[in-house]
Amino acid sequence: MGFSTDCIHAGQEPEPLTGAVTFPIFQTSTYVQPKLGEHKGYEYARTKNPTRSVVEATIAALERGKYGHCFASGMSAIDVVFRMLSGGDHVVAGENMYGGSYRLFSRVLEKFGLEFTYVDTSSVDAVKKAIRANTKVLFLETPTNPMMPLTDIAACSKIAHERGILVVVDNTFCSPYLQRPIELGADIVVHSTTKFLNGHSDSVGGAVVSNSDEIAEKIGFLQNAVGAILSPFDSWLVLRGIKTLAVRMKRHEENGMAMANYLAHHPKVKKIYYPGLADHPQHALAKRQMNGFGALISFELGSKENAAKFLNRVHLCALGESLGGVETLISHPETMTHASVPSEERQRLGITPGLVRISVGIEDIEDLIDDLENAFDGI
Repeated sequence: MGFSTDCIHAGQEPEPLTGAVTFPIFQTSTYVQPKLGEHKGYEYARTKNPTRSVVEATIAALERGKYGHCFASGMSAIDVVFRMLSGGDHVVAGENMYGGSYRLFSRVLEKFGLEFTYVDTSSVDAVKKAIRANTKVLFLETPTNPMMPLTDIAACSKIAHERGILVVVDNTFCSPYLQRPIELGADIVVHSTTKFLNGHSDSVGGAVVSNSDEIAEKIGFLQNAVGAILSPFDSWLVLRGIKTLAVRMKRHEENGMAMANYLAHHPKVKKIYYPGLADHPQHALAKRQMNGFGALISFELGSKENAAKFLNRVHLCALGESLGGVETLISHPETMTHASVPSEERQRLGITPGLVRISVGIEDIEDLIDDLENAFDGI
């Protein structure tokens, strides 16, 4: 079915006992078994819960995958993927990614013997050169957080698969509305459902989607063994959010482009990073690989002093971490989302003290621009 129809119906048959249109919250920890050795498909809620099963099926369908597994956060979803590896395995990852992912890799997973090489994945040649004999995973964000370069998923997947390497794509920034990495060759898609999938800033969660029976079996085993599951209530919140994903993303997209054009012509903006603008280095790739350009924009104000003056004057835009909510969220990557990245590395990547990132919401764009105009007046 079409994407909007899938958001409302995929994996969401009416609840069989009552016919409830909205699938209910099964707030239970365990299930009665009619006889020893017999059950109705549910034994213990860490292993399986009806509400979680429905949202897992829905997210898988939207990503055009066969299997979905949901977790307590986006980071726990990423962590479980890497638990499939063993000490001594090597990973090629994007050098510009969410700071929390870098923290997990550099300060947690390396202690267990995993090896990481960070490269500019917008260069297919750089990806190819970084591959070793022991490389098992290519981990991509595209567009990246917060500098917005893109990776050619199809080209990188071809290179990786020729060497038996799994391709994992964090699709949080786009949601399946704008980009579906599995259709482009990726093996695994991860999400922070906290962001666009939920869309209302009231739930924290994560998801892993794949098409492989073998991968799904491993992820399902780890989901149960480790236990970092999405709760029934959070599952319901994400399911509710997904029903309006298509209409929300359309408005996010419209507002994002309007905001980018406004910022691109503002005299106090030194530089802007948004794949929807014609001067973005991978604008042509964005047009080919994505179904739109999204709602995330980063822009340079020249100094931390300017950034602080600007951010302290916003009123309608909410100064805070995260993204993808119906409300516009604005942040300072250097001290917020990427504080765990070493200072010299931030500088090299362009995550400067003057960089600001905005996740454009679905409010009236005129009101958002008025709010930013007031903030610019403070510089």
